[in-house]
Amino acid sequence: MLEESSLEQLKNKKNLLAFSGGGDSTALFFLLLEKHISFDIAIVDYSVREQSKLEVAYAHTLASQHKIKCHLLKAPQYKKNFEASARASRYNFFEELIEQYNYTNLLTAHHLGDRLEWMLMQFCKGAGCVEMAGMQTMEQRGTYTLIRPLLHLTKEELLHYLHLNNIKYFEDETNLDQSLTRNSFRHKIATPLLKEFKEGIKKSFQYIDEDKKELIEDIQIHTLGEISYFTNTHKARTNIYLIDKHLKTLGFMMSAQERELLKTNETVVLGRKYLVWQHESYVFTAPYFHETPKMAKKFKEECRVLKIEPKFRAFFYKNPQIFLKVKALLHHSL
Repeated sequence: MLEESSLEQLKNKKNLLAFSGGGDSTALFFLLLEKHISFDIAIVDYSVREQSKLEVAYAHTLASQHKIKCHLLKAPQYKKNFEASARASRYNFFEELIEQYNYTNLLTAHHLGDRLEWMLMQFCKGAGCVEMAGMQTMEQRGTYTLIRPLLHLTKEELLHYLHLNNIKYFEDETNLDQSLTRNSFRHKIATPLLKEFKEGIKKSFQYIDEDKKELIEDIQIHTLGEISYFTNTHKARTNIYLIDKHLKTLGFMMSAQERELLKTNETVVLGRKYLVWQHESYVFTAPYFHETPKMAKKFKEECRVLKIEPKFRAFFYKNPQIFLKVKALLHHSL
């Protein structure tokens, strides 16, 4: 069931599987075992459902049986924006483990239904080919590769595998709550479409991925502490895609309005949290400073000579080592 391209990326590597005890991640767990792929698992306990204790216990049992590590995060209680906060907490946990244990790949159990739901939601909000392409089988994220080995399979195919092999898994009852937008798309639209048009949908995603490769340049995103930058492509669609890609790793999702602003503005504040500066040679993203500190005269003159965006100066003033490196970049581009 797993494609050869994914298996080649996983062989002889240190792999970390994002595990929940649900059908998708449990199916991936056993499919990896079948292919003799070595991996450890990481599970997050949000403590919002009684069943979560059983899921964590199941994760520990499987890890013990198969002699692998099981990393556990007990998440704090989120007072607002649960989904966004949980996602940010989850990926921060995974990335801390990746850094501590030198994992090469992070595996998630997203499947074809997840990808279709995402595409439909983006389409209904207003999106182009790049946004609708959404999830990819492999994405390079800094020091590791995010891999979704199940993206070509449907939920129905995964459940069939689990039942055929009498494998235990848990069903999260919140997945049945159709008051949640994503669940509504899943049950009312995506699942019926996949039942009737599965092969056509798979083929369509192949075409969309090919189109995306033609539209978007593969540009490396660099980081200097809290700042990130990449070479300015002078193509709005590519720049916005790369900015969005980086911010998603930080748990931040841009709005449609913010995307539009980036098309016509050199500098944009996003959600009062991040600042984007589209310099002639580079595109920079950094935390947004709400208050401007009193700056030394020499520093202000350096910024003036280098034509540094005024809103960015507070960040550079507070981070002199990063400023030195950015100065070298900008001098080189003059």
